Amino acid sequence: MVAPRPRPGRLLSALLPILLLTLVGLPSALHAQDGDLALGKEVYDRWCAACHGWDGAGDGPAAGYMLPRPRDFTRGLYQIRTTPGGEIPTDQDILHVINKGMPGTTMPGWESQLPRRQREALVAYLKSFYPPFETLPAPQSVEFGRPGRVSDERLAEGRLFYDSIECWQCHGGAGRGDGPSVPELEDDWGFPARPADLTKNWMFSGGATVEDIYRALLTGLDGSPMPANSDLIDAGFMTQDQLWSLAHYVRSLSPERTPRIREVIRAERADPGEVPSSVGDERWEEVEPFYVPLVGQIIISPRWFDPAVSGVWIQAMHDGEDLALRLSWNDRSRSPDPAWMAWQERVLEVMEPREGDPVEPGERPDRFAVQFPPTIPTGMDRPYFLMGDARNPVYLWQWRSDQAGAERATARGMREIAPLDEGVLVTDSHWEAGEWQLLLRRPLLTEDGAGVLQFEEGVSIPVAFFAWDGDNSEEGTRGSISSWFFIHLEQEVPATTFVAPLVAFLLTGGMGLLVVARAQRREREAEGDPRADRPLPGAGSGSPEPTGTHPHPHPHSEDEV
Repeated sequence: MVAPRPRPGRLLSALLPILLLTLVGLPSALHAQDGDLALGKEVYDRWCAACHGWDGAGDGPAAGYMLPRPRDFTRGLYQIRTTPGGEIPTDQDILHVINKGMPGTTMPGWESQLPRRQREALVAYLKSFYPPFETLPAPQSVEFGRPGRVSDERLAEGRLFYDSIECWQCHGGAGRGDGPSVPELEDDWGFPARPADLTKNWMFSGGATVEDIYRALLTGLDGSPMPANSDLIDAGFMTQDQLWSLAHYVRSLSPERTPRIREVIRAERADPGEVPSSVGDERWEEVEPFYVPLVGQIIISPRWFDPAVSGVWIQAMHDGEDLALRLSWNDRSRSPDPAWMAWQERVLEVMEPREGDPVEPGERPDRFAVQFPPTIPTGMDRPYFLMGDARNPVYLWQWRSDQAGAERATARGMREIAPLDEGVLVTDSHWEAGEWQLLLRRPLLTEDGAGVLQFEEGVSIPVAFFAWDGDNSEEGTRGSISSWFFIHLEQEVPATTFVAPLVAFLLTGGMGLLVVARAQRREREAEGDPRADRPLPGAGSGSPEPTGTHPHPHPHSEDEV
């Protein structure tokens, strides 16, 4: 039996209550959305507009002090996404960046700073800067698959694709961001763009894990020179699994764990005459490295908000006579390099603040300085960390890439540096594949007068570091700096330190065995066991006793033991 078709009038009558309920409920939904936008605008104006601009165009009053620039939301281009390249992100993608920030940039994470409702309202408000969010189909995340287990074969395959798709053009052969195309790179807004240093995954803007790296490889970083590689998979040039191999290889270029920042740098004790005099000495491979982060000098005018050197690894060794430091830091060029002149021009053009005398592009060397107090301080008193001042100077070791050797100096501030006599510092340096290695060596004690530090073993001595990248227009107060750290010269350990505990251990163990043996003998005597007449272990001279009575009976009774 076929059911009768409802008449249009009856159908409308049946649907009318539903339509009325929908229309009644619609204004409340719109008001809820308006409420989210209002809250999002309030949060944005308070915490985001200074960098991203009041209209979301990435042109806030602080934007000129940042490179890369803050995101321009009006273009709908988001770097960190799970959607295909060129498409808008999901709400969760935007929330993820708000929560975690973007390491290696000035964008902080807000997950612990703002309540979830405010962060979600902020997502809605950011989307309002790009109207197509309202009309485009809902974005869909791509399928990423699984990373699989890492192996030597997988890493070799990843290196093969690193070369074949020319990742090295931007990231360099060793991954330090020193590829030949770097001086000309720019983002979609025309600002200079540095490729990621793949040896520092803790500074990857999209995250440090192999999954994060794979996402960036597959979807690209929209608005930057980093393209999406999904088209290579679509074209059959590589498979998804091979792209995972590339992700594993990129991850392998960084340390297994993010470096732990330690306040004290340990100078290991070497045998006499075993302190290296070159950066390539194999003995350095056995010395523990310590990582010290560097930041731009933004206190003394003219300030610098675009430092090229973000950290330095320090290894230290001494033999009681000489102290040697091996300093290693990533630098995209060996300055001065004419190929980087155009980069200098663009950086100087876009970076604020414009303080002091006008700065022009030019041939500037790379520089490095190690700073100590002139004498070992008592307590925690130290000179001002920016090269001291008129009342409390500092003692410096200074090196530059366009001169042989290094010099010592006394500084009373970053603008008042007076060289000392030469001849005490031993220096060796080498640049290769985006990395400087510098050795500085000096006797612990010198014949210098006041103002020159005399090192002591077993004492923590303040030390600080400065770096300048000449091809990034850095010199003078424009460079990278650290705060005060400490270097501790290990003392020679006397042999008695090891012998005394060993002797104590053996004596304690021997006495314990003797007590146990005597207790067991008393038990056997009480039970009438004939074995009780046997001599105790260790009694006598250690050789078999002659038959008969011992010529010299033990003068003490068992109760006295």
